[in-house]
Amino acid sequence: MPSPEVVVFDLGKVLVDFDYSIAARRIASRGRMSFENITPFISQSPLLFRYETGLLSSEQFYAEVCSATGFPGDLDEFCQAFADIFVPIEPMVQLHEALRNQSIPTYIFSNTNELAVRHIRHNFPFFSNFDGYILSYEHGAMKPDAKLYEVVEMKTGCRGADLLYLDDRPENIETGVKRGWQVVLHETPEKSRVAIRAAGLLK
Repeated sequence: MPSPEVVVFDLGKVLVDFDYSIAARRIASRGRMSFENITPFISQSPLLFRYETGLLSSEQFYAEVCSATGFPGDLDEFCQAFADIFVPIEPMVQLHEALRNQSIPTYIFSNTNELAVRHIRHNFPFFSNFDGYILSYEHGAMKPDAKLYEVVEMKTGCRGADLLYLDDRPENIETGVKRGWQVVLHETPEKSRVAIRAAGLLK
């Protein structure tokens, strides 16, 4: 199989780790909903799905969380509480840098939201070093919906085996497989580096 022309990275659990319990603890400390209930409310509920598919603005998401939890802070305080939950996965950041040093185009392809992206862009310089971004909240769909994969193909100008895609979720990888993409199920930075090298992209 020929070497891919473009590498597409998932963001969460691939380039950055995150923990919604950090946000839940902050919100719980100021409101009436328990920490145990806030964690699934902000990380697994239909509310987050609506936000990450662009059906809610950040202001609307903030208002709904405040209404449900009793969080009394203003929008700026909420943004800090909700979004400051990320840490870079340094070996993967370095892997991305190695690809960039070889002039290989790279893209971020993520189910995410405006507050998270704003925080990551402001705090993690590596985030600016991609050729493009396909973010669920900007396109009204979330992986593994094929609609979002079509956006990747449109933005990169590549299809099929010309794309190499890394993601930590098997269901997201499977849609890439169906479209003929080369894929890497990300488990550890070491395994992903080996897989990218095997694809002919790293010396």
